[in-house]
Amino acid sequence: MKNIKTVKLFGVNFIDENFNIIKKLLKRGGLLVLPSGPGLSDIKKNVKYHKALKNADIALFDSGYLCLLLKLKNIHVKKFSGFLFFKKLIHSLTKEPSKKILLIDPNKNESKINYEFLKSKKILKVYNYISPWYNTKNIKDSKLLIKIKKIKPNYIIINLGGGTQERLGSYIKNNINFKSAIICSGAAISFFTKQQAPINIFFDKIYLGWLIRIIYKPSIFLPRYLSAFKLIFLINDL
Repeated sequence: MKNIKTVKLFGVNFIDENFNIIKKLLKRGGLLVLPSGPGLSDIKKNVKYHKALKNADIALFDSGYLCLLLKLKNIHVKKFSGFLFFKKLIHSLTKEPSKKILLIDPNKNESKINYEFLKSKKILKVYNYISPWYNTKNIKDSKLLIKIKKIKPNYIIINLGGGTQERLGSYIKNNINFKSAIICSGAAISFFTKQQAPINIFFDKIYLGWLIRIIYKPSIFLPRYLSAFKLIFLINDL
């Protein structure tokens, strides 16, 4: 596809386009990531996470903080949050009932909730996989690969934590030989199943999704978002 706006940051291929363009790119297969501000702020230390991001075919500007910092460098991009991306993705999947979707979930409870959510949207071919506890030094999962190669899903949606899901997605990409869109959308599905903070279009549009998450679970999200301030030093080095 011609004239796609891309921005290369930290060796990562960010795409600054609307959902229709992103969806067309996903039809080619490959890995899509939505790096968070806290995650990006730690890429110098977390080398394997950084490598996985660089192996992605599409990275979206999920972090409003990153978008604001880039403006200071006269780089103007549009925020495309995980919340907004997943909302549009689900809407588009309801129009593709024949597509196979594999959900990778952290536990049985969330697996059941996520499965029922997609089914409630009249998405017909939904499969589940409950991830084991991955060794952070070397993420591998031969059992998962066997299931993927058997099902051959059109979409693999990874609903795991940041830092793990990107590396798992990269591992899957490197070990399959057919087209599949591997989407590392993490907690995005949980905004719609009510398992996460009650973010909506308004708060997402005005860059305050992070604040709602802090109010909802301060002990988890306050330290996480405070750590993102380090990102300003990486942007200054661009």
